[in-house]
Amino acid sequence: MKKISSYFILILAAVVMSGCSGLNKMKQNAGLIKYEVNPKVLEAHAGVVNVEITGQFPASYFDKKTEVTVTPVLTYAGGESNFDKVDATVQGESVQANNPVITYNGGNFKYTSSVPYKDAMKVSELMLKVKAKRGTKSLDFDPVKLADGVIATSTLVMKHARNISMKDNYVRIIPESQAADINYVINQAEIRTTELKAEDIIALKNYIKAVSTDANRQFKSVGISSYASPDGGLDLNTKLSGNRGTAADKLLKKEFEKIEAAKAAGFFDSKTTPEDWDGFKAAVEASTLQDKDLILRVLSMYADPEVREKEIKNMSAAYEALKTNILPQLRRSKMLISVDKIGRSDEQILAQAKSDPSVLSLEELLYAGTLTKDANEQLSFYKAALLANPACIRAANNVGCALMSLDKTNEALAAFEAAKLIENNDVIKNNLGFCYLVKGDLTKAKELFTSMSAATTESKWGLGVLAITEGKYDDAVNYFGSEPCFNLALAQLLKKDVNKAKVTLDSMKEMCKCGKPSYLKAIVGARLDNRDYMLNGLREAVGFNADLKAYAKTDLELAKYWNDDTFKSIVQ
Repeated sequence: MKKISSYFILILAAVVMSGCSGLNKMKQNAGLIKYEVNPKVLEAHAGVVNVEITGQFPASYFDKKTEVTVTPVLTYAGGESNFDKVDATVQGESVQANNPVITYNGGNFKYTSSVPYKDAMKVSELMLKVKAKRGTKSLDFDPVKLADGVIATSTLVMKHARNISMKDNYVRIIPESQAADINYVINQAEIRTTELKAEDIIALKNYIKAVSTDANRQFKSVGISSYASPDGGLDLNTKLSGNRGTAADKLLKKEFEKIEAAKAAGFFDSKTTPEDWDGFKAAVEASTLQDKDLILRVLSMYADPEVREKEIKNMSAAYEALKTNILPQLRRSKMLISVDKIGRSDEQILAQAKSDPSVLSLEELLYAGTLTKDANEQLSFYKAALLANPACIRAANNVGCALMSLDKTNEALAAFEAAKLIENNDVIKNNLGFCYLVKGDLTKAKELFTSMSAATTESKWGLGVLAITEGKYDDAVNYFGSEPCFNLALAQLLKKDVNKAKVTLDSMKEMCKCGKPSYLKAIVGARLDNRDYMLNGLREAVGFNADLKAYAKTDLELAKYWNDDTFKSIVQ
């Protein structure tokens, strides 16, 4: 029994030593395993870092009774992150499991996964942990570094608001007018006393006096149109209409004797119409004459005035009705006084809005908001407008816009929600969408933008921002359209249209003081191997925002220039 027992122990020890020897040998030769990472430099897209790792085991390496598990992990200052697919396991030919088999002749494996991006990952290491297992024994290999850092250019997307303010209807100069008619007896041009006592003539004279003493109204012109009815000879009617015009001119010019504006050339505009066929036709059309259609047919059939008059007079009954009901009203002078009502100037409105906004009208208060770039003043004006007009959707909306300009997103959200109760229109949906975009609730922002009955330039821009965050760069480019902006250039760069991104950046009229557009020029320059363009962009960027110096020092987009003396001088 002792001999058997000792023999069994020796056999068991040999097996154990054989197992350990196999694991140790694999660990010792682990450097023979070839790993490839795609992409070679990790990138963040749609808020995640994707990775594909391919491992190649050489011939005569893999022990047939061994399992090998590889676990990628991103390590960075303050922690590390495992990928969604925690590990990948392969096995030798004799292992009874369902993992991919690596034969004694060698083989490979492929691992694909992702991890949510964190800012700390920008400076990180992709490490591969390897663990081999043979029976009940296991052995950890030395960790393998596969890659350095993560390119996070997609996170540079600008998510600021592009709210829509609702416009005022303020018009400083409002045209107004006053009209009156003088009617004449057939074949006469004298103005009768009864006409001078008519209500419209009295109102016209009073209007002239009121305007002449009103500093906020200015006379613009006086128009006098005098007519003769189309019955009678042309020579007579020409003389009649001229005389009637002279009489009406005299009457009005007397009223304007002491008014300075009336002395301007062309102030009085006098016209005469010897035979008022247009007025005749309009009067007949508006009448209830029994033969109205017949008379209108004659007018359409004959263009010659004499023929028209002859044919109408041949209709004796109709002509009698015309003489009584139509022709007298055509013997007239029409007088029209045009005036400009002058409202408050920009300076007056702004001063009044600051001192006592309650004096201003709704339109003036809304207009006041456009006269200043101070968001606090705008907020004050719009609040005053809303206080005086609680049901005004424009005032309610513009309060929210002013709050957004002050970076008071939560207050702006509440203001837009209040405006929504007045009227839930596309402008409100657009502005609420940007509130949620700025707050980081991208799902709610998208819901609001896509619920609009008609997309606006602003909402398309917002959808473009969302498309970048989703990694849908083609969609983003389409949403942004052709207007040069940072986000358009960023989307073009991310979809590998680097030259188009450069054209877009160079077409921008102004560089944002945040420095991002200029910094993107540096990235574009690096990708195009255009050192001067890269350095000029970087120099401009750090001039706007010194914090970009530290960012550039660790940005793998610019890694090949880290040892460049000019680069170092810019970011030091």
